[in-house]
Amino acid sequence: MSHILGWRRTQSESMTRKTGPAWNTKYGRRRVRQDLPTLAEAIAAAKDISDEQGAQVEIAASLMGISREQVMAEWPKMAPQPRVTSSIAFTATRDGGQRAVIVERKPSRRIAAVARPSLVRKSVG
Repeated sequence: MSHILGWRRTQSESMTRKTGPAWNTKYGRRRVRQDLPTLAEAIAAAKDISDEQGAQVEIAASLMGISREQVMAEWPKMAPQPRVTSSIAFTATRDGGQRAVIVERKPSRRIAAVARPSLVRKSVG
């Protein structure tokens, strides 16, 4: 029924616009979907490149080809990523040399237990 309404044709047309060239493998034809980068991805990349906010805005604006004002409007919507603290430690190897090891501390993913009123037993008189 859907092929009568032209659904398959529209779907295949939209897939060819978003994908690159197809190639044959032993498992069949393969295509890779190519989506344009988003402003959120550009902001995340800029935050990884620089620590200063002004430079980050400039980098994100130049990556997307838009004005700084458009980036600044989207900036508060981005949630801050937690910083992973890292330090460099040196350890001895078997032959007596030193080897640098990067030690990273990642925050716990456990949720702190909260006393819920529904779970607290009330003493009856």
